[in-house]
Amino acid sequence: MAANPRLEPLQPPRVPLLPIGFDWLVFGALVSGLFLIYGPAYLDLARTIWASDEQGHGPIILAVSIWLLYQKRHDLAEAPTRPMPLLGWPLMMFGLLLYALGRSQDIIMFEIASQILLLIALLLIFKGAKALKTASFPLFFMIFMIPLPEALVAAVTAPMKSAVSAVASNLLYQLGYPVGRSGVVMTVGPYQLLVADACAGLNSMFTLEALGMLYMNLMRYTNPARNIALALLLVPTAFAANIVRVMILVLVTYHFGDEAAQGFVHGFAGMVLFMVALGFMLVLDKVLGLLMPAHRIVHT
Repeated sequence: MAANPRLEPLQPPRVPLLPIGFDWLVFGALVSGLFLIYGPAYLDLARTIWASDEQGHGPIILAVSIWLLYQKRHDLAEAPTRPMPLLGWPLMMFGLLLYALGRSQDIIMFEIASQILLLIALLLIFKGAKALKTASFPLFFMIFMIPLPEALVAAVTAPMKSAVSAVASNLLYQLGYPVGRSGVVMTVGPYQLLVADACAGLNSMFTLEALGMLYMNLMRYTNPARNIALALLLVPTAFAANIVRVMILVLVTYHFGDEAAQGFVHGFAGMVLFMVALGFMLVLDKVLGLLMPAHRIVHT
């Protein structure tokens, strides 16, 4: 009597680290070229803008964008190769000119923005429109690491700080705290606090909007109305999160003193902002889920 064959448990297929037929030579040449071009720009960012509290999100956006592109590597390799050089080469030339203008005139926004154009051009030249569509979100997400113009930041941040200060002081006063306000300077007991740009500025709202976009991408929502609604609601969500952040700073100052608040500002205030914003965003997502179907993409 023949022995029963031994049944082996099914193992999920192993996904190779890199696509089959991956051309290391081409990849190495492209990465080396991009590194030589944009390495000095990123060094400048690390020494200046990214070292500030207002734009410290830049390295995180860059790292997440690279990770998102890496996750798409197999989809990009499997995309049909239909090069579009008539569109790709002019776009690459425009990107290089934008980089040269930004580098020569010290306009860091142009330097970083040109990188997105070059990546789009490379995808069009080597693969085509299908590959560009596959990598569309990672490339779009890179927009959030472009430094905003200082004139725009100053113009939008000033009224935002005033509004956040007014709402936070009124709420704390209604709760019985001895809080006063003059412009963006708040007084609580014997202490005075200046609402800084990092606490209620355009950059924090820009960062929280990026967080929301990443959340929607990871959740794989395909309902356009739901995505647009959540993206628009992230603006008042960021405003509310900034109010909570300022209120917490005022309460820490009032109960524990100025030194404790200063330590809190440098250690935990930014973390609190994102935790509060994330909480608000999850609540909004649940509410929208009751009104609109999610239509999520599920990979099997």
